[in-house]
Parts: sequence; C-alpha cells; structure tokens
Amino acid sequence: MRREDVLKQLTTPIGAPAFPRGPFRFNNREYFNILYRTDIEALRAVVPEPLEIDDPLVRWEIMRMPDTSGLGDYTECGQAVQVRFGEEKGEYLHAMYLDNLPALASGREISGYPKVIGKPRLYVDSDTLVGTMDYGTLRVATATMGYKHRAIDLEKAKTEICVPTFMLKILWTYDSPKPAGEPRICELLRSEITDITVKGAWTGPARLELFAHALAPMADFPVREIVACSHIMTDLTLSRAKRCHNYLDQPR
Repeated sequence: MRREDVLKQLTTPIGAPAFPRGPFRFNNREYFNILYRTDIEALRAVVPEPLEIDDPLVRWEIMRMPDTSGLGDYTECGQAVQVRFGEEKGEYLHAMYLDNLPALASGREISGYPKVIGKPRLYVDSDTLVGTMDYGTLRVATATMGYKHRAIDLEKAKTEICVPTFMLKILWTYDSPKPAGEPRICELLRSEITDITVKGAWTGPARLELFAHALAPMADFPVREIVACSHIMTDLTLSRAKRCHNYLDQPR
C-alpha cells in the first residue's frame, strides 16, 4: 500500500475497519435520565480546568440505541457532570459504559469520549422503567422510574439533552526522553447534538442506587438528592467533536 493510500484510511484493520466514517444518525434513541445532587469535592477531584462547577449536579443516563447508522444496535450508560466553560453551560462526560465495539472505538479514537466496555440495559418491567449497569458480573447501578406518568414539554426535553458536552482527549508520545512519557495530544473537546426530533418525553417518581466498584466507580459520586428525571424518545445526529482548549499550549 502506497503512502497516499495509507493516509486515506480511517482506522485499522485495513479492509475491515473497526468503525465507519460518521456522522452517525440515531433512530429511536431512548434516554432515561436522572439528575441528582452529589458532593462537590468529589466532582472537583475529577473535572478538569478550565471547566467550572457551579452546583454539584450529575446526570446519570442510560441510552438505548437500536438503530444507529454504521454502528448498529447498542446500549450505553454514563455520568455527565453539569459544568460551565466560560459563560457557556454544558456537561462534562466523566465515564461511559457500552456493549458495542464500533461505538466504543470510534468514540474514543476520534472524539475522546470516555468509553469502556460494560453491560447496560434499559427495559420496562410492568409499570416501571428500569435501567441497570453491570461491569463484568457485578451490578454497578440500578435506576427505576414510573413509566410515562406525566408528559414533559417536548421543547424542554430537547433543551435537556442538547446541551454542549465536553470530553478529554489524551494521546501519549512514543519517543519522549522522560521514562513515563508525555502527552502528544491533551485537549478539551466540545460536541453537541444536531438535527433532533423529540418524539415523546415523560417524567415520574424515580430512584437511583449506585454500588461501589474499583473499575466502574459510579458510586464515587454518591446520590444525595434526586432533582429531576426524564424518559425521552428521539431521532438525532451527533456532530463531530471540536477542540475548545489545548492543555499543551500552556507552560508546564
């Protein structure tokens, strides 16, 4: 393969890449969100500057994605911290767990999404919406909400899930003289949802229980108060992430 052909490749393996080119269109994407208040010092320990925390709020989310162009069928669970970047309010994506390799590889390599393999599940149990997240064989989170108890205004639901999201992208160099190496790329990225149709949105009574795990430490952000919850059905497109801050531009 010639150099110019190598430069045309998106990723490996050549001939059967781990993921296709985006952007990716999500049809019938289903959200179960629980917004809760936690300990501010726990958030300050992991949220990178220049992001700032005004109120210690975390959105625990689980998303069912049965029809995604190029990526297929999968479920994802994560925690997003409410932050501010200058005057813009958004969410810092702290951790995401999913059961689909193309979605994991494309999200981590290109956009810096903090994705690892997990076993999330979203389903209806009689009159209850249920979200669970397992890491290996162990339960990490269980969330429940009354199924479609009260409708939410669709514009309000759109605003809830269309806030800007921020992620860290870190890649290390191979040839640093330092034994531990040093980052070749260390950036804060920003992304947002576009071209969205909200098909329905509901709320109801909700509970969230988190269990301690060394490699899936959702419980490090303990639930002190549930502030809001939602169940939202959408079609949407996720835009390509863009750099908004370069940590290597600053003196170390």
